[in-house]
Amino acid sequence: MNKEMEFNILVTSDIHGHIYPTDYRTDEERQIGIAKLAAFIKQERSKNAEVLLVDNGDLIQGTPLASYVNLYAREAIHPAVAVLNELGYDAAVVGNHEFNYGMDVLRKVMGDSEFPWLSAGILSEATNSPAFGKPYIVKHLENGIKVALLGVTTHYIPNWETAENIKGLKFNDALETVKAWTAYIREKEKPDLLVVAYHGGFERDLKSGEPAERLTGENQGYAMCTEVEGIDVLITGHQHRMLADEVNGVTIIQTGCNGMAVGKISVVLIKENDTWKVKEKRAELLRPSETIAADSAIMALTQEVETAAQAWLDQPIGQVIGDMSISSALECRKSDHPFIAFINKVQMDAADVEISNTSLLSNESRGFGSIVTMRDVLTNFMYPNTLTVLRLTGRDIREALEQTAAYFQVGKNGEVVVNPAYLEPKAQHYNYDMWGGIQYELNVAKPIGERVVYLKRNGESLDPAAEYDVVMNNYRASGGGDYLMYREKPVIREIATEMAELMANYMLQHGSIQASNEQKWRVVAEPVV
Repeated sequence: MNKEMEFNILVTSDIHGHIYPTDYRTDEERQIGIAKLAAFIKQERSKNAEVLLVDNGDLIQGTPLASYVNLYAREAIHPAVAVLNELGYDAAVVGNHEFNYGMDVLRKVMGDSEFPWLSAGILSEATNSPAFGKPYIVKHLENGIKVALLGVTTHYIPNWETAENIKGLKFNDALETVKAWTAYIREKEKPDLLVVAYHGGFERDLKSGEPAERLTGENQGYAMCTEVEGIDVLITGHQHRMLADEVNGVTIIQTGCNGMAVGKISVVLIKENDTWKVKEKRAELLRPSETIAADSAIMALTQEVETAAQAWLDQPIGQVIGDMSISSALECRKSDHPFIAFINKVQMDAADVEISNTSLLSNESRGFGSIVTMRDVLTNFMYPNTLTVLRLTGRDIREALEQTAAYFQVGKNGEVVVNPAYLEPKAQHYNYDMWGGIQYELNVAKPIGERVVYLKRNGESLDPAAEYDVVMNNYRASGGGDYLMYREKPVIREIATEMAELMANYMLQHGSIQASNEQKWRVVAEPVV
């Protein structure tokens, strides 16, 4: 006689330190955060005790709370880990941002976790074996059902991360890792269901299979679904998309970011001739609303450190004379803006150079008001980037400006608009740079690669063969964002202090800063005659 059994896989991913349902820019409540998601998790557990609960990476970094913990509360259990412990997670996957604070922090986080961290493709150079212990786990359900969970991380991390933070590690191709370990698990464990949790996303359109981005290897989810035999469920992340679908018979899920949703995969198995077979799989996203209260136990668990972080964030550290506020991210990116000019000034002062580039990291950035607090600094600089000085030629600088000009195109009414390639499948506003120390004009009505129509320094045309020292964040200096002209260029110096700390220190040292705008660059869409 046939038997059926249903169980659920619950997934979080890219939480980025969001525990409370808090907008750290305004201290207002939002429908995000793992305290909100905890209500779904507990509810699903009450309906069905057989649950596989997984976090898919980028857990410990991303909020001002996470920054406060890293600066002032490293010895305590990281609040995000404390929450996952309390909720009884079965496993977590290592995300790329887990490395941002260095291996000492990551090792402590793992040591405090009551669940294993998985990443099959990240190896120790010394042993050539998985650096964090288990590459996979097997969960035994009632009736003898075996569920295998393999964890893997995008191998593109060395293209972004500071070398010191990943010293002694080797990053194997994620797709090849999944192929090898899936075959091994199927042969050795003979699971009734095999789940791959991949901190990476989809490189192709899910329906057409057409490339959705330049195929660098950063995201390989589509290839995993179409080229690897034996995967039943693929958990994804990294791109911050909201997906619940199926590709080539593989059920897939991606849960956005910051605690926007819990992913739920319902699996029905049927027993035939003493063997369990997958009968049905369904994927859905459970999104919190105003009617879902944040879980009080989870809130209480982290209340002390949250309260301390909020008080720290509200400390004034300086004032602005003039206006550095941003009312429109698009307008800020179209011409020289006092806030961007100030960032470049701080970078140039820190690096002792005369040319700099930077980006507006998020469309939610609002610049600085008249009084600047730590909250203002950390909400504008949410990534723990450090600075690197590269020696570039004038030709390299022109190529970099051509790359950045691809961010724009001409709209239907002749206006400057954002190129859709920078919006889908993942918003990449941080890959558009704005420069200080040079004067330039970009005409986005011209073909990509021919848009730099004016480029000078101190009134003189930039010599293509001359060399210039340029400061930028470490992500960009590594070539991140397809800035291939930076790769293998001489590194003149590295500033190990994070950009948010440099900005805060500058404000504290000077007390007040002057907003200035010399209009040294602009973006236009002038018809080509």
